[in-house]
Amino acid sequence: MTQASFSTHEVFNQSPPFCDVDLFAVDRPLAAAVAANGGAAAEQELSEFGKHWGSAAMAERGRVANENTPKLRTFDAKGNRRDEVEFHPAYHELMAHSAHAGVHNSTWSAQGQPAGGAAEVIRAAKFYMAAQVETGHLCPITMTRASVAALAAQPDLLAATMPVIATRAYDPAFAPWWTKRGMTLGMGMTEKQGGTDVRSNMTRAERDGDAYRITGHKWFMSAPMCDAFLVLAQADEGLSCFFMPRFAPDGSVNAIRFQRLKDKLGNRSNASSEVEFAGAHAMRIGDEGKGIRTIIQMVQLTRQDCAIASAGLMRSGLAHALHHARHRSVFQKHLADQPLMQAVLSDMALHVEASIALVMRLCRSFDRAPDQPKEAAYMRLLTPAIKYWICKSAPGFLYEAMECLGGNGYVEEGILARHYREAPVNAIWEGSGNVMCLDVLRALSREADAALAVLHELTGETLGLPGAGEAVAFVGKSFRRLDSERVARLAVEKLALLAAAAALNGVSPHQAELFAATRLAANHASMYGAVDLANNDVRGLLERALP
Repeated sequence: MTQASFSTHEVFNQSPPFCDVDLFAVDRPLAAAVAANGGAAAEQELSEFGKHWGSAAMAERGRVANENTPKLRTFDAKGNRRDEVEFHPAYHELMAHSAHAGVHNSTWSAQGQPAGGAAEVIRAAKFYMAAQVETGHLCPITMTRASVAALAAQPDLLAATMPVIATRAYDPAFAPWWTKRGMTLGMGMTEKQGGTDVRSNMTRAERDGDAYRITGHKWFMSAPMCDAFLVLAQADEGLSCFFMPRFAPDGSVNAIRFQRLKDKLGNRSNASSEVEFAGAHAMRIGDEGKGIRTIIQMVQLTRQDCAIASAGLMRSGLAHALHHARHRSVFQKHLADQPLMQAVLSDMALHVEASIALVMRLCRSFDRAPDQPKEAAYMRLLTPAIKYWICKSAPGFLYEAMECLGGNGYVEEGILARHYREAPVNAIWEGSGNVMCLDVLRALSREADAALAVLHELTGETLGLPGAGEAVAFVGKSFRRLDSERVARLAVEKLALLAAAAALNGVSPHQAELFAATRLAANHASMYGAVDLANNDVRGLLERALP
């Protein structure tokens, strides 16, 4: 009797893993955008980073860190309160590699001043590549980097903490920050009753000598494993910003009581918490009653990173979709050679190319804002508009990338399902879509002349591009309306598209022409691929996206 065989077939007509690649070298739009915005000298550094983060080993760390989610250990074996968050070693490895590359601090000098040059652009390129591998761990990386901007309001505290923040070491030990090789910082602003409306916060801060004791709660505090947090609380003079360490000055565990970790749709490798403060020790940052003004310096930088990360997620989705299509045969031809698939992939490539050009142009404004008022105005007006457009476009884009892979894109063994679950968070956190639109309107009302100067600059940078003149007129008219809030989403999206066309025009004028023709001169269809690009343009876009 013949033994039945269960090995019925060999696996073929499947794409090989997309790993062990140089994430910088295979991304021509990224390299071009970095160079156009002052970062050309860092090409070798970025290529080394791209090779490392594009390795199979880093991809595996990303997978494992998301499959083995953090756990809250509220008490130790003897019943002592600990409030520790336990992570898989893969998470700590990701943190260590990001810290070693300076992703958490390279935009600052050792004294906490802006590093200058193209530090923001170069660091953004690293952040963009790291996001393609594992985005969750970048939350504490982002907040640590951004916290320095708020700490600047309290020079003595900045001087004390900066030597530890400025190291390129990651130290996961549960110990007082001043004893560690490196430290991370988190943030706690929102409460149950207020959410975005932080002025309704009820958490109280009472003076205790030179410090404060804080009592209350936070509905969201990320990330609870950090060594210290910037939190908002009501002091005698109003809402104020505070530095709250995990350990009190005497070395005891601070009265920060984590209630639970959030069970989130995505962002699984990163811990987000609900917390109560039971007279927790804290030190004020800035003046009492000026908490929003102080912490908004941090929020501006976290919003920047939301846009960078979303652009990175879309880039990864495009790369995996295009890689798959070049190896998968259907109806006797590779998917990548099928005209309809080419239309989809090239349209997606155009979107990503404009997104990375725009993100890098924004980062250039962060680099130059301290010395150039025009760049500072660009940064203030465009940061919320860019976060709005890029972050809100990512979920739909990632869905389209998954569909390019068919069923393989939908299953959890592949990275695209994780990217898709991750995609909405950057639009929701650090100010959702409506908040971003209101912030644009606020910038326009407070700095009307500077905002008009930015719009005038965009007019010149898009001169001759299809639909650009009409877009400028629409944006200007919309923001002058008495009921401008009613049309704010439409106007802010148009502003972001105009800025994207301008940024792309400074990198690749031909691609800017295509982008303007499909996004400004016409209403872009709700589905990718519903455009009519010439064959040469299709081939050019796909070759630039992934040589």
